Formats: sequence, structure tokens, C-alpha cells
Amino acid sequence: MVEEQLNSPTGEFRDINIKIRDLEEKQRILKDRLLLIGQNLIEIKERGNQNTLEIKKDIEILKQNIERTTSFLEMASSEFSKFARKEDLEILSKQAKMFQPMEFVRKKDLEKINN
Repeated sequence: MVEEQLNSPTGEFRDINIKIRDLEEKQRILKDRLLLIGQNLIEIKERGNQNTLEIKKDIEILKQNIERTTSFLEMASSEFSKFARKEDLEILSKQAKMFQPMEFVRKKDLEKINN
């Protein structure tokens, strides 16, 4: 009797239907997995794009800071040439000590001393 059921057309149709349902279930599971993978891929891409934009902004800020620092250093280095060096100041100080106008004698004072 079991052999008759397996060999009967309804038994074969039942087996085919079960196999079809199993295949459809596997296909549905694969479809769900594929959709999930696609969503994850999109999220990863969006995060990557966002990170790239943030990095570009940071790089632009760093470039601006470097440009400002460079211009400041150029300005400072051009101003340094206008300052006197320590040796030059020492020479000027010695010259000022040699030339003391308060110790000079006026002509009137010399005449008074000579007379």
C-alpha cells in the first residue's frame, strides 16, 4: 500500500509540491539575505562618504592653518631684519659713552677759564 501511494500520481505531485515549497523558501531566504546585504552595503558606503567629507574638511582647515602660519613666519622673518643685532647695540652704546655732550666745554666757559 505504501508503494502504491508513492507510485501514484498524487504522491508524486505531493513530493514535487514539497520540493517546490522548499525551493521557494530557500529563494525567499536568499532574497532576504541579499536585501540585507544590499542595505548594509549602502550604509557602509554612506558612512564612508561621510567620513571622506569630514576628512576633506579637516584637511582644508589644516591647509588654512598652515597658510596662516606660513604668512606669519614670513612676516616675522621680514621684520627681524629691521631689528638691531646685539653686537650693533653694544657698539652704539660704547659710542654713546665716548660722546658725552654734558662734559663738553662751551667756548664761553673756555674763555672764562683762560682769562
